[in-house]
Amino acid sequence: MNAPVRIQQADFSQDEEIRALRSSSKRMGGIATFLGCARDFSEGRNVSEISFDAYGSMALAEMNKLRNEAIEKFGLLDARIVHRLGTVQCGENIVFIAAGAQHRAPALQACHWLIDELKQRVPIWKKETTPQGETWVTSHP
Repeated sequence: MNAPVRIQQADFSQDEEIRALRSSSKRMGGIATFLGCARDFSEGRNVSEISFDAYGSMALAEMNKLRNEAIEKFGLLDARIVHRLGTVQCGENIVFIAAGAQHRAPALQACHWLIDELKQRVPIWKKETTPQGETWVTSHP
């Protein structure tokens, strides 16, 4: 089974991630997920692909820290975070977060918190390729 927190080039399977999460506890009554996908349009421009780069060891350490904080803060039974690096085509998966708890409310709250914190804290950078050229994206909406 894959580690619960990963940075990888290859795509991932939401079904496999959820199956792994569910296998960690039979007390899990609520699972919330977030799937981030590559858009073909950003800030008024067509986007053909997005490239992701990271400070690998620091990004992975911060993602593990986020997972541990979420488990503690929201009383989760388990959580998983997967982020891709390299070039991602429009329509493809970028990031997946799953939070499992005994009840839906903490799972939903944790999932929302995790993606917002990941965008703010994890050193992963995004470069969009458009007809006008390549642009590093600095905002984290």
